[in-house]
Amino acid sequence: MHDESPKVFLVRHGETEWSLSGRHTGLSDIPLTERGERSARQLAQRLCGVRFAQVLVSPLRRAVRTCELAGFGARARTDPDLVEWDYGEYEGRRTADIRAERPDWRLFRDGCPGGESPQAVGARADRILARARAIEGNTLLVSSGHIMRVLAARWLALDPRAGGLFSLDTASVSVLGYEHDRSEPTMRLWNDTRHLAAD
Repeated sequence: MHDESPKVFLVRHGETEWSLSGRHTGLSDIPLTERGERSARQLAQRLCGVRFAQVLVSPLRRAVRTCELAGFGARARTDPDLVEWDYGEYEGRRTADIRAERPDWRLFRDGCPGGESPQAVGARADRILARARAIEGNTLLVSSGHIMRVLAARWLALDPRAGGLFSLDTASVSVLGYEHDRSEPTMRLWNDTRHLAAD
């Protein structure tokens, strides 16, 4: 039987120089690499045939460009709540370098000095998901890795810190949905990159 229940599709933006090198990219507006642009175009084929009642995108250009190349730019609405985690003093730094100073640091537990806490990101995720649940039909969300991981945690009614349990690759597709009805949220698909051609 075909499942017609509404779904929320999460698309992480394509590769950037900072995502490639492992630097925390929050509010810095870093463009896609050439490979990132190619993988964003491959998303168009992966999402072909899926009907979306709404398309929401982070205001940062790596997400906007991914959305455009995937074929949804004309329909997308910018949502400031979809912006990536604000890393504050840790913007542009690698986890290994931060842990050289703070060996026990964990983003999803501790947040960032001068930036956001997991609870603040969770509050944004809750507002985004409320917008998705308020409509009939599928929603497409295009943004960055860490906010998407918190979105998944909150969809499943988990603490925002549980986002740390979900790895997410660039240009991946994930799908949140329901088991029987809206009282039973589930994860239907996670971190699917099968549409990406090998480079």
